[in-house]
Order: sequence, then structure tokens, then C-alpha cells
Amino acid sequence: MISIYSIGALLLAYLFGSIPTAVWIGQAFYGIDVREYGSGNAGATNTFRVLGKKAGIPVMLLDILKGWTATNLVSFIGLSVTGPEHSVQFVNYQLALGIVAVMGHLFPVFAGFRGGKGIATLFGMILAVHLPSALICVLVFVVVLLLTKYVSLSSICAGFTFTLSVIFIYQVSVKAIVIYGMCICILILVTHQKNIERLLRGKEPKVNLFKKKQ
Repeated sequence: MISIYSIGALLLAYLFGSIPTAVWIGQAFYGIDVREYGSGNAGATNTFRVLGKKAGIPVMLLDILKGWTATNLVSFIGLSVTGPEHSVQFVNYQLALGIVAVMGHLFPVFAGFRGGKGIATLFGMILAVHLPSALICVLVFVVVLLLTKYVSLSSICAGFTFTLSVIFIYQVSVKAIVIYGMCICILILVTHQKNIERLLRGKEPKVNLFKKKQ
């Protein structure tokens, strides 16, 4: 049932997602718009690459928080609107809010609609929707990153891991989560198209998170 509260929550979720943490932190503390350097994206990975971990870590955590907070707005609009907690209707609305937040990160109204690739915000959404699968994604991301030092490859592997885990490990019964997982794979492939091309050519830059920014 569509109501003024549900529409307001969707708008608020988009605004949460639109907060350009990479741009604002880069400009406020370094006088740099990260979109003008590196990969040109306003995300945590490019912030690590351009400004180092002192800026990258806060951007990553805040972007995750954006997705988690937006997805959990469902808890504040009243269960009478969305149905009992963890019901199909409740989860569906969680997914809708999270997707809108990710779109806000990709096309932020506060930064000229030039955002990042949405991986951290997407992860925040996954944390809110299905925590066990999210933790498996973290494990896969960390392992692949340590082995390859490619953040893009780690993100791609983690995204596909979510889909596989909800289908084969946890056998989630809510079809919307399964469909959402498949959409994640498509979104990651689309937003990482250039990264995939560089990986295939052996020209994708590696990230050393333990190296101090000079």
C-alpha cells in the first residue's frame, strides 16, 4: 500500500544515498575533488587511491552507513505500512529503500549526479537485508584483495558471492532477495566494465592499503 510515509521514506533513502562523502571529505580536508583524479569516481576505492587510507577509510564506512541507514528506514515508517518484520512485504520494502539509496550514490543530487560505483553503499544495504550473507561477502572480499590487491576484482567476487550464498547456502525463500542478488551481479558488471577490461589487459591498478599516502 502506497502512502505519504512510504513515498517520503523512498525520497529520504535517495537523499541519504546522495550524500557525496568522497567529494565532501576530499574538498573539505584536502582541497581535492577525487572525481578529477584516478578513476574519476566518487567512491571509497578512488579515495583510497587518490588520498590514502586516512580519507579512504572514513569514506568507506560512511558509504556503508548510508546504505544500512536507508534500508532500515523501513523500521521507522510503521509496521502497519510494511507488514510484520521479516515478512515478504517488509523485506521487499527494505530492498526498495536500499536500491533507491544505491541509485542516489550513483547519481547524487548533491554532486551534479556524478557519483561512485555504489559498492560500499550496496554492502550497507546487504548488511541490513541479510547479515549472514554479507559477512561471507566480507570474507571473500578480504581474501581476494589480499591475494590480488585488486579492489575491483574483490568487489566483483563479493557481489557474486552474495547471490550464490542466498541461493545455495541459506536457500532464502523470499524471491525478491534472490532476484535482487542477480541484479547485483548485473549492476556490478555494468559499473565495473572498464575495470574488467583493464583486468583482462593486465592494466588495472593495484591498491596497497598498508602504504602511507605521501
